[in-house]
Amino acid sequence: MKSTRTKNLLAIAFVVALALTASFARAGTVGHYNGGIMDIRDYAVPDLGFYGMVYNYYYTSTRLNDGNGNQINSVTIKPGPGPGVTLPVSVDVNVYAVSPALVWVSPWNFDGVKYAAYIAPSFVNVNPSASISTIVGSGRNPSASQFNIGDLFVMPVWLGLTLTNWDFSLGYGFYAPVGTYNTSTITLPIVGAVKYASADNTGLGFWTHEIQSAAYWYPWSDKRMAVMTALTYEINQKNEDFDITPGETLTLNWGISEYLPLTKDEKLLLEVGPLGYDSWQVTHDTGSAARSASILDQDHAVGGQIGLSYVPWNAALDFLCFTEYYSVGRLQGQSFSLNLLFKF
Repeated sequence: MKSTRTKNLLAIAFVVALALTASFARAGTVGHYNGGIMDIRDYAVPDLGFYGMVYNYYYTSTRLNDGNGNQINSVTIKPGPGPGVTLPVSVDVNVYAVSPALVWVSPWNFDGVKYAAYIAPSFVNVNPSASISTIVGSGRNPSASQFNIGDLFVMPVWLGLTLTNWDFSLGYGFYAPVGTYNTSTITLPIVGAVKYASADNTGLGFWTHEIQSAAYWYPWSDKRMAVMTALTYEINQKNEDFDITPGETLTLNWGISEYLPLTKDEKLLLEVGPLGYDSWQVTHDTGSAARSASILDQDHAVGGQIGLSYVPWNAALDFLCFTEYYSVGRLQGQSFSLNLLFKF
């Protein structure tokens, strides 16, 4: 029951822009990578060949947390001396993103180490970063007005080592800010002009470098069960329209995957298992536009995965759901994903 299915391939794509569309606000800034996108077995480099994926991601939230993990119900705008103006906060954010991805696993082999690369564009209806900025900056809830291209994820170096009971991977990738990113200004009584990212942005407005490593342990040589851990480190660049550089972020993904044959010939497999992620901002935001720069955001979520793999077609369809049970300095909500994976 070896995992011939294509799934493994895409540790990637998902990351892609979904990531971009799904990481959330640290006092108005975000990182690109989102721990709630990848399938459990997606962090391992697959076998030789070309792979494709269509990834659908939906995130919903009615809660924005402060630096202590408490829900924010109002914000006070203070551009200068004086008490400022307190505005109510109403949060109802709904994000949808789709990301097609192309993965290439080369025939090159370096003492057992495989080389692969992939590219993953994304298309998004609204960016959470803009949502947060709008909520905090003007006290009003944003609404999506377009569905457009998001930021692009490319992993030019993805290395994998496969052993009987282990898989290891290490990769470098980057996010290019090709998505729509504009700023708007709203004039409030007493307060005056307040600048914030437009609510219908589909990009984040800065480059991100990403280093990712993963390890799998298979209790049985047929790999019907996999125990996974993965670490992703983000290094963000300065925002193109604001004097702010988002802090660096470390994310831990974990999961346990089990294949169960649904037919005697083991051509149709059911995959089930728990998974989750924990994300910590490890350095502070910098720049004159950084809001509450002393806050280091974090996000913790747990969920489950269920899917079907049809071995003769090298295809898989997976459904994932996550619930964020604790968040600091960002949105807290739920996400749902439906991923189609296949080998050309």
